[in-house]
Order: sequence, then C-alpha cells, then structure tokens
Amino acid sequence: MKIYFITSNKGKFEEVKDILDSCDVVQKKIGYPEIQTSSLEEVILFGLDSLTDTSMGHIIIEDSGLFIDAFQGFPGVYSAYVFQSIGSCGILKLMEGIIDRQAVFRSMIGYRDNGCGDVALFEGVCKGFISEIPKGNTGFGFDPIFIPQGSNLTFAQMTKRKKNSYSHRGKSVRKLKKFLERR
Repeated sequence: MKIYFITSNKGKFEEVKDILDSCDVVQKKIGYPEIQTSSLEEVILFGLDSLTDTSMGHIIIEDSGLFIDAFQGFPGVYSAYVFQSIGSCGILKLMEGIIDRQAVFRSMIGYRDNGCGDVALFEGVCKGFISEIPKGNTGFGFDPIFIPQGSNLTFAQMTKRKKNSYSHRGKSVRKLKKFLERR
C-alpha cells in the first residue's frame, strides 16, 4: 500500500518509514493549514479536512508536542514555534531552579483514505522528564533535553530504532500499522 506522509520534517519521515516497513511511504512536502488550538486532535482533523486530493489515495499527517508539567502543559501544541523561537536552551533557561521536571511528549497521527473519506486517529504518549543540560546529537527538536521514563538517555543520545521503541511517535505509528494490517 502506498501512503503519502504530508510533512517537511525529514526526521519524522524517517522515523515513520522505519516502522511502516510493509508500506510504501512517500514523503510529500506540501503545506496544509494548522489551526491554533490547544488540542492535537483538532489540528490533525482540520489538516486532514484540507487534504482531500484523491490522487493521493492514502495520506497521513502527524503533529506532536512537548507538554511540561511545571508549565501546565506548555509548550504543547505550540512546540514547533517555541523550538524555532527559543530552542532547547531556552526551555532549559525557563526551567532554571524548577525541581518538577516531569514532561510528556504526545503524538497524534491522522490517516485518511481519500478514496472513501475514512479518517482514523492514533495517539502515542511518552512520559519522561526534562534534563538539566542538552545531551546527544541525533534526532531533532527537543530530543536533546527529553529523557523518556525507563531510560537514562535523552532521545538525542539514542539510535533511531531505540528512540522509536520509547517515543510518542513510535507508539502512534505502531497503532496505525496495526490498523492498516487489519484493512
């Protein structure tokens, strides 16, 4: 099955493609509107509604965010903007002196079969905490400052395969994979 992954993020594409190994996953770098809301689900559903080109039979989009407990879930759905604005070091600066470093990464994948209009959503959650300093040089985004529960390494210190075994995106993609296998 050919699936078009609508993303300009090469790192996300590579992670998803590795898990959906039984599918022909093609990266499409086309834009779609991302509404400003507090819900990953709303962002995905709005995006999917705008991508009804039937020449792309099966499509997926993904949105994710880092939700920091001490900041009542901020940056959340605004993670990409916050990363572009202040980066990992900016988050660490904001967290100076904060003892509660718990955080969660959330991923929401939306699948749409443009042939029949079917839509399905898949969520992945990875609990963890924010490190004191950035560590590692793989991955992207906030990977150098996020340590998943059950590990002492940041995502940026892990191989792609190891990260996918822990990560929010890995979990949501594996749910999508099970769904596709049953179709």
